[in-house]
Amino acid sequence: MSQLTKSILIITVVLLIDQIVKIYIKTHFYYGETVHILGLDWARLQFVENNGMAWGTEFGGRTGKLFLTIFRLFAITGIAFWLVNSIKKNASKILLFAIALIFAGALGNIIDSVFYGIIFDTPGGRDLATLFADDNYGTLFHGKVVDMFYFPFIQNGMFPSWIPFVGGETFTFFNAIFNVADFAISCGVGILIVFNKTVFPKEEKTVSEVID
Repeated sequence: MSQLTKSILIITVVLLIDQIVKIYIKTHFYYGETVHILGLDWARLQFVENNGMAWGTEFGGRTGKLFLTIFRLFAITGIAFWLVNSIKKNASKILLFAIALIFAGALGNIIDSVFYGIIFDTPGGRDLATLFADDNYGTLFHGKVVDMFYFPFIQNGMFPSWIPFVGGETFTFFNAIFNVADFAISCGVGILIVFNKTVFPKEEKTVSEVID
C-alpha cells in the first residue's frame, strides 16, 4: 500500500468518525444537553456549537465568520500541498501520519462551517435538530461547528492567592469542549512536537563543508 493510499485511508476514517459523531449529537441531543459518560462527573458529552475559532472566539459577525471559513479553506489547501509534497519527498511515516491527522481534522470542521447551515435547522428548547431540514438555520459558509466532548478533570479549583491577577479565583481544568476533528488536529500537532527531530531531521555538514 502506497503512502498516498495510507494517508487517504487515515483521512477518510477520521472524517467518517468525526461526521458520524457530529450528526448523531446534532440530531439526538437538544442544544446544551449533557450526558455523563459511565456516570463520571468529569467525563461528559455536552452538545454545543462553535460559531468561530477555538474556545468559541468570534469576530466580525457574519462577515468575520465568512472570512474565517475562507481562511480555513486556504489553510487546508496549504496542508494538502504539504502532505503531497512530503509524500513525493519520501518523508518519514510519522510526519505523513501527523499531516494526515491535521488535514482530516481541519477538513472535518470545514465541512461544518461550509455545509451545516444549509442542511440543519436549529430548534429551540428540547426539540432536536433535523438533518436536511426545509427550514435551515444558515447559509453556505455560515455553518456552526458541532462540539461535544467535555472533560473537566478539576472543577472549582482555586488559584493560590500569591499568583498575580488570578490569585484567589476559581478555575476549571480542562474547560474546553471539543470534537473528533479537534482531537485529530491536536494529536497531529503533538506528534510533530514530540518527534520533531525525527520528522524534521537536520542535514549534518561534514568538516570540509564547514571549512569551505
